[in-house]
Amino acid sequence: ARMGWPEVLSWVGGGTGLTLGLLEVLYRRQPGNSTLTLSRGTWQRLVQLPQHCRWQGRLEFHNPSGRLEVMVPQVWAEVQLLSRGSVAEIETHLTVTPQHSDAPARADGYWFAYILKRRHRTRLQVTLDIKGRSLADLQVAWVQIHYIAYGPGGRQQRSQHVVLPLTYPEPDPHPQPRTTAVAQCFPVRTHLLCHLDDPAEVVRRYVLPMAQPGDIITLGETPVAIMQGRWLFPGNLEPGWLARRLCYGFTPTSSLATACGLQTLINSVGPGRVLFAFLVGVLGKLVGIRGLFYRLAGAQAALIDDVTGTLPPYDQFIVLGPADPQGVVDHIRAETGLEAAIVDVNDLKAVKIVAATSGIAPPLLIQALRDNPAGNADEQTPLVLIRPRTPGHP
Repeated sequence: ARMGWPEVLSWVGGGTGLTLGLLEVLYRRQPGNSTLTLSRGTWQRLVQLPQHCRWQGRLEFHNPSGRLEVMVPQVWAEVQLLSRGSVAEIETHLTVTPQHSDAPARADGYWFAYILKRRHRTRLQVTLDIKGRSLADLQVAWVQIHYIAYGPGGRQQRSQHVVLPLTYPEPDPHPQPRTTAVAQCFPVRTHLLCHLDDPAEVVRRYVLPMAQPGDIITLGETPVAIMQGRWLFPGNLEPGWLARRLCYGFTPTSSLATACGLQTLINSVGPGRVLFAFLVGVLGKLVGIRGLFYRLAGAQAALIDDVTGTLPPYDQFIVLGPADPQGVVDHIRAETGLEAAIVDVNDLKAVKIVAATSGIAPPLLIQALRDNPAGNADEQTPLVLIRPRTPGHP
């Protein structure tokens, strides 16, 4: 039997709908340009004079995709100086130089459009010069490397961020303690930490000159995560459907109450786990059980710090919790001989021990840190040395 026009239109409509549905499924399975990454790289301070400082870094683009090519048509950089005084008379100069293995850099400094083929890497060099009558008040240089990723996902602007310390305070061998009922607490000031720092080396530099047998060193969980490079620029995130909707279910003070903050957690543990934890958490609240979401969503849910959660310039970033915290404290003890702990402390007298070496008594640690001797402002004291009080010693 011959089909009439209604049947033909129905068949075409159904086929079109099925085709569009398959295309949508295939589209959602594609990574677009998101496979392209730019590392923070390795950096060296080549010049350190009263009137001139030079840092040089080598960064790497990587396209891990086995199917898609991504182009990088533009790369440029800018820097912002953080200082205790004015920076009006200080000059900065940044150069970005491609270091492709298959094409030389141009003499005029122009970044020519480059194709990153499948599973391909390429490097670039960034040189920062800072000059002025005096650089003594400078604290850090916040270097921002911007680039365009061009490919199946369209033309997308992204950026990588590097924080470079410009001054290093001298270790204080005789700091003033804050005395509690169980211990003396010594907040330890450091330079502004960054991804180039190692926790054990920081402890060795700033703590060992004043340490005594039996002392305990504690590190804030956020500074440890910063040293591990676990901080993200929100502008590089693309909050999905789930993050944009579920974030309204958290209290306004929560780091998960923004789409980018919640998307960071989703990227860490997966959308299924976050959705399950959210639904169970809502049901738990209805019957008077609180905190189920954070128990089910994993440790990162409580450790993520959203924008404004830490010192400038990190107040512009989302900072995750530290990776392998137990391995970090065990490494510190092996390298320095000090018992060590990573802690999360606030001004509400809440103390959470994220990880600790075996020689630490948690009740002592909690009581010693309850008044938050490190502070929650701009003290720049990410370490606290705890000296337990013994009978006969004040």
